[in-house]
Amino acid sequence: MNLRDYTKEFKYNWQLASPVMLGMLGHTFVSFIDNIMVGQLGTAELAAVSLGNSFMFIAMSLGIGFSTAITPLIAEADAANNYLRGKSSFKHGLFLCTVLGVLLFIMILLAKPLMYLMKQPVEVVELAIPYLDLVAFSLIPLIIFQGFKQFSDGLSMTRLPMYATLLANIINVILNYVLIFGKFGFPQLGIVGAAYGTLVSRIVMVWYIWYLLKGKEKSKDYVTNIKIFVLDKLMLKKIINLGAPSAMQMFFEVAIFTAAVWLSGLLGKNPQAANQIALNLSSMTFMVAMGLSVASMIRVGNQKGLHNYTDLRRIAFSLFMLGTMLACCFAILFFAFHEELPKLYVDFDDAHNLADNTEVVNIASKLLIAAAIFQISDSIQVLVLGALRGLQDVKIPTFITFVSYWLVGFPISWFCGKESAFGSFGIWMGLLAGLTTAAILLYIRFNYLTKKLIVGSA
Repeated sequence: MNLRDYTKEFKYNWQLASPVMLGMLGHTFVSFIDNIMVGQLGTAELAAVSLGNSFMFIAMSLGIGFSTAITPLIAEADAANNYLRGKSSFKHGLFLCTVLGVLLFIMILLAKPLMYLMKQPVEVVELAIPYLDLVAFSLIPLIIFQGFKQFSDGLSMTRLPMYATLLANIINVILNYVLIFGKFGFPQLGIVGAAYGTLVSRIVMVWYIWYLLKGKEKSKDYVTNIKIFVLDKLMLKKIINLGAPSAMQMFFEVAIFTAAVWLSGLLGKNPQAANQIALNLSSMTFMVAMGLSVASMIRVGNQKGLHNYTDLRRIAFSLFMLGTMLACCFAILFFAFHEELPKLYVDFDDAHNLADNTEVVNIASKLLIAAAIFQISDSIQVLVLGALRGLQDVKIPTFITFVSYWLVGFPISWFCGKESAFGSFGIWMGLLAGLTTAAILLYIRFNYLTKKLIVGSA
């Protein structure tokens, strides 16, 4: 094959992935706006949102990771024109997502006392707990939304979740502004106001995606007349077998970034606030890779349904190529503006907090250099993981992600992230090592499996 065989797929890959990217970037952009708004209140408030969200990210990783089991099943059924199997996959997936959302909410409530045992700054913990109560409840509508989103993606209708997300984001930003700062006669609630905005916007998001899917000819029969409690044990088992390892894959990755939040908290509130800034900026570029990962999962799932393994491999490699090119562009952007980007998050006109704000910006600018370097490995690992999910290969990749992040990445973050070593930058050296290891090992796995499938079908 020549280069043209891969690049000709770029246009369709982009059309499929760009709505997913925009929807995910919308989520992250709201987090970006949240952080800027909360940052105006002080570094302790910004650190509190970081600490509260660290618990949320762990729970969300399990819920979102689990829901990804729905997409390849729907994509495979759609390619094979098997409506009954598709509807069964969606119904059972939605039921399990709802149950999981409730369980994750309860888990967060039970985990709150851990904050006092983690040696985090006391003022940060006291601000974080009331914020976390409300944001935790928003997990239920968020994971239900994920069930609808992954179904919609599986039918290659990637625009509809984007529309629902954008509407929710607009509502979130407006409510945050009104409630954080007490505008238009509303009470000034500080970071609790941000939590109310998140909760309301996520409830609206679920209703709107259902409304959109109900209005489309291709999807309306799937999302109406759902006998949610008439369940098939075999289908439940199939989704759990796919979803549980996928949830653990995302958990292992998100958990190491969460560990970075906690490790930076041991260094003080300013390193923790700086970590939040670098994490928020790098998560925005990661959403582009996530969009391509979803496209990878859909297209590989389609080709698997058609048993066309040569095209499956070619299409997957075209996605890997596109993702790597974009990651290189983001790496250059981060490196070029590593001193300027963190300044968006703090108020240099606040004379009282000037020393804290200056320290936060100095630390965050160094972390963005590490973030620039790991753009490429982060993009490759998530793209290959999407392709493996499309193949419904989840168990070995789960083991790979555990080894990469927790046997390679975390020990480096732990030892190099101490104040006596490299501090905050040392924590991010561990993240870079973990992501690079995952990218290499997952690629080896995908390369082996696709060659084996091609030989087996010859």
